[in-house]
Amino acid sequence: MFTIILPTYNERENLENFVGALLAVFRGNGLSGRILIVDDSSPDGTGDIADSLAERHGNISVLHRPQKQGLGPAYIAGFRQALNTDTRFIFEMDCDFSHNPAYVPRLLEAAADADLVIGSRYVAGGGVENWGLLRRLISRGGGLYAKWILGAPVNDLTSGLKCFRRQVLEDLDLGKVSSHGYGFQIEVTYRALQQNFRVKEVPITFSDRQRGQSKMSNRIVLEAMVQVWKLRFGRN
Repeated sequence: MFTIILPTYNERENLENFVGALLAVFRGNGLSGRILIVDDSSPDGTGDIADSLAERHGNISVLHRPQKQGLGPAYIAGFRQALNTDTRFIFEMDCDFSHNPAYVPRLLEAAADADLVIGSRYVAGGGVENWGLLRRLISRGGGLYAKWILGAPVNDLTSGLKCFRRQVLEDLDLGKVSSHGYGFQIEVTYRALQQNFRVKEVPITFSDRQRGQSKMSNRIVLEAMVQVWKLRFGRN
């Protein structure tokens, strides 16, 4: 049993189609999985769509949060709820089709001999699609920056496609995870490495969203740049 956590904020254009694609992957591969949608009170009605999906499918649940607090707190809330079930593996995943639902079986297979599996754009066979040069430079440069400062043996520290064994999230002190934006991805991976969990990267191709607006901002980038130094010197 596994749970895929989908954090949402203004994703009404993507959510239903993405969940449908995930369910098709479950059926096509004989997988017994759950989907937990964590919505931060999206003003565009994403939460209502999530509730409708949960009413129609017994393996979908929704966690409504009172306000937008960032990616990190949304995932932490989802982790805590998933850990209250019998789930063995917990996924992070974007619901805007940046992450192909077809990668779920690949990450589960890799988790047979790893504690944390990362869908990596920056290992052999991985890559990105539909990105301009500037975004490629920011993404690749940010990952190398974090890897250099932290000395982490991971090529894609900022990847948002992950599969955790539940023990990883049980052993990490989730209350100490302080990143709100995409620095959260760096932080949870680094903390897992610090506790000597086995981390494996598998290649994926990341496709830029076709619908809706990106949540990336200058503030989020700055937070991540500062956060790696705090992690490096143990100031979290």
